[in-house]
Amino acid sequence: MPVTKIYLVRHGQSAGNAEGRFGGHSPTPLSDLGFQQAKLTAQALAKEKIEAIYTSDLLRAVQTAEPLAELLDLPIIKTPAFRERHVGVLEGLTFDESKESFPKDYYALVNRNIHHVITKGESYRHLLRRATGELREIFRIHEGEKVVIFSHTGAICFLTLHLIGAINRYTKQTPWLVTSNCGINRFEVRGRNNIRVLAVNDTRHLYQTTGNDSFGAL
Repeated sequence: MPVTKIYLVRHGQSAGNAEGRFGGHSPTPLSDLGFQQAKLTAQALAKEKIEAIYTSDLLRAVQTAEPLAELLDLPIIKTPAFRERHVGVLEGLTFDESKESFPKDYYALVNRNIHHVITKGESYRHLLRRATGELREIFRIHEGEKVVIFSHTGAICFLTLHLIGAINRYTKQTPWLVTSNCGINRFEVRGRNNIRVLAVNDTRHLYQTTGNDSFGAL
C-alpha cells in the first residue's frame, strides 16, 4: 500500500501569540520572530521532497507557508477547514481577561470540554469535524505523496488525537497536545488502521532562533 506522509505544522509566532492573546479567526500577522521561524521551517521541509502544501486561510498560517512554497515552487492551497477554533467572545483577549469576563467559556476551553460551544464561536467538536473532513480529502487526492498542512495549535492537537485514535464520538474531554510555533508533527499513513507517528512537536530546526531543540516521538 502506498505510504502517505503528513506534516502538521503550526504557524510561526504571531503578534497575538507574543501578547498572550487568543487568536481564533482573527487576521493577526506573524511577528518578526514568526517570520524567522517560517524561513527556518521552510529550509527544513524543503529537504523532504514535499509534493503539496495546504494551509489554513488565516493570515498567520499563510505567511508561514509562503517561504516553503517559494522554495519548492508549489502552489498554496488555502482552506478555512484548517482554521483555528473560532473562540467567539474570547477572540483578542488575554487569558486573564477571558477568565474575568467570560468564565464559563474560558474554563470550558481550558478544560477541553469538546462539546461546549463558545459564545458566538464554535466547539472543539465543530473544529474536529471540519478539519478531519478536509484531511480525508487530502488522503484521497494525495495518496502516496508527502503533504504539509500549516495550521494552528488547537486544530493540530485535535487532528493528532484523531490520527492516533485517541478521540471518538463518545469522548467528552481530551488531553492537550502542545505544538510550539512552527513545531512539526510527522505521520506515515499506510491505511486507516496503519498510522505511524514519527514525531510530535519537532522544533530542532528552530534552535538558532529560539534555543529550542525539543523533539518528541510516540
